[in-house]
Amino acid sequence: MPHTATPLMPLPGHVDPVPVPRAITPREDGRVDLVGLSRAQIKAELSAAGLDEKQAKLRAKQLFHWLYHRGETDFERMTDLAKPMRGWMAERFIVGRPNVVEAQISSDGTRKWLLRSDDAQDYEMVFIPDADRGTLCVSSQVGCTLNCRFCHTGTMRLVRNLTPGEIVGQVMLARDALGEWPKGSMAGFGEVEEEEDDDAPQYSPDGRLLTNIVMMGMGEPLYNFEHVRDALKVVMDGDGLALSKRRITLSTSGVVPMMARAGEEIGVNLAVSLHAVTKEVRDEIVPLNRKFGLEELLQACADYPGANNARRITFEYVMLKDKNDSDEDARELVRLLRHYRLPAKVNLIPFNPWPGAPYECSAPERIRRFSDIVFEAGISAPVRTPRGRDIMAACGQLKSASEKKSRAELDRLAAEKQAALG
Repeated sequence: MPHTATPLMPLPGHVDPVPVPRAITPREDGRVDLVGLSRAQIKAELSAAGLDEKQAKLRAKQLFHWLYHRGETDFERMTDLAKPMRGWMAERFIVGRPNVVEAQISSDGTRKWLLRSDDAQDYEMVFIPDADRGTLCVSSQVGCTLNCRFCHTGTMRLVRNLTPGEIVGQVMLARDALGEWPKGSMAGFGEVEEEEDDDAPQYSPDGRLLTNIVMMGMGEPLYNFEHVRDALKVVMDGDGLALSKRRITLSTSGVVPMMARAGEEIGVNLAVSLHAVTKEVRDEIVPLNRKFGLEELLQACADYPGANNARRITFEYVMLKDKNDSDEDARELVRLLRHYRLPAKVNLIPFNPWPGAPYECSAPERIRRFSDIVFEAGISAPVRTPRGRDIMAACGQLKSASEKKSRAELDRLAAEKQAALG
């Protein structure tokens, strides 16, 4: 099945003249990376490689299980495939992972990975362990175009969208690092040819450390809608990674035209980066507000499919000293949520500093007062405990070393790499 580029959506603000949508770049060895592909896409790739319809359908089902349920990367260990079939697949396909440039662990247990794509672009993901859950913060783009003034990622320029494989690959890599793929004998699960180890543990899904996913890493997910949608469908598939849509949250800064479609086609929990309750302040700190204003955004939230008291919309609100943290701001927030009858939870986020940031964090007592006002109105408003600050992994701190390169530079680098390979 040919991979097509995602159509470019109109983006607010400055966008460098380089194609942001990206078709999956063919590998130099000609093999196809299967990570990120749906069952139907794997079947299409097998058919294109020469398998008949029946064989392609069967092998696609087996591969899907091995890739996403077992986390296997070596065809030789896929024991319900006949040996000749394993070799045939290894010649034509690969099960890849993102390249890890650096892995850091915070003093509070938060982990951050700097990842590098095959075209030498860097992006980051973060795993946040808690007593009752483990949350993976996943990136959707290299860089960001929204230029939110309190966000370190926003100081980068948008380089390109991540592909479905690069998005799913972050989840796969986290599972690898946490060592939580199911283990044990596959006896009884297919046409096993090899002798199984009698001492191998019985096959069973292990308890998960990674329980939740938030699309809150680098980038605006709704400006890479098709790739994010396709990746999350793979993640939610019950025969694979099998994460419930109730355990996945997509965060947007307010791309209003895509919000209803996200609810209908993906159906995960919604988080909205609100951060201000007046046009003047939100225009400053979230420039997208100049395109889609507060009233339009809140109405889109009210119309979001599936939102109810059991599945509340989370409103993220970063606490900035003397900017958006007054008692009046808290009362206006309550008024807006009530006016639009929103099933809401407010996440108050102490501002996480980064070099050159134009703001300071509100004082702890000011944050508590703000929280109390919202709580007293009957709306949940917990204060998020900052995590991973010491490794720049906290909310708003992600920024890779990727720089915007012109198309001519990218072509030149590709030519130099090809020449070096002879």
